[in-house]
Amino acid sequence: MKYALITGGSRGVGRAISIQLARDGYSVIINYKSNHEAAQETLAQIQKEGGQAELLPFDVSQPQAINEALESWQKAHPDEYIEALVHNAGVFYNDFFLDIEPNEWHNVIDTTLNGFYYVTQRILPAMFLCHYGRIVNISSMAALNGHKGAVGYSAAKAAIIGATRSLAVEVASRKITVNAVALGIIHTDLQQYYAAKCYRDEKEVQSTIRTTIPMQRLGEPEEVADLVSFLVSDRAAYITGQVIGINGGLGV
Repeated sequence: MKYALITGGSRGVGRAISIQLARDGYSVIINYKSNHEAAQETLAQIQKEGGQAELLPFDVSQPQAINEALESWQKAHPDEYIEALVHNAGVFYNDFFLDIEPNEWHNVIDTTLNGFYYVTQRILPAMFLCHYGRIVNISSMAALNGHKGAVGYSAAKAAIIGATRSLAVEVASRKITVNAVALGIIHTDLQQYYAAKCYRDEKEVQSTIRTTIPMQRLGEPEEVADLVSFLVSDRAAYITGQVIGINGGLGV
């Protein structure tokens, strides 16, 4: 059995990735921080389709919690290792730079960037020993183009891109690939929440989409999942250190 861990795997893009990798034959480890109901829904959907999955709650910003959770998983699977890691967990605050509170800044960095460090460093040794691994980091077009009201988020996602490229070079000889996916505006509950905060009504939202995104629509989580599915497959064995945008032409 091959195993894949998706951090932030219970909702939105993470849920779509979890479901797709289960369809691809992975036994999926769904990580989440606190929304147990959403995680259970994702697990139930995978099992309904005949796939295999399990829940592994921990806060990616807390190294001790990560170590305890992964040690517990390894004890339950002594002859297995996690061969695919998708780092999707992240935090976003829609605040102008001068309004960002220190706790908000650190929460974004700790979850998005430090979470990548803590989880990846814990899982990578087994990939080294087995001479095989796939790491996909979810970044953002905000890291490449900038986005008003997202300085901390952009900084963390840009750092993820730099880390992706450097780590890819370090581990390539072990048949481990490391790539990043830079998301445009994806149709999720989180996107709808911030749209409701930033725009007067749905008409204004749709007008902004038509004038901002060349394809004149939002991306779907399943489209992101299809890309991740490819990157963790053997079809992408010679692709590493790349940042692939999925954005409907936004920022091109």
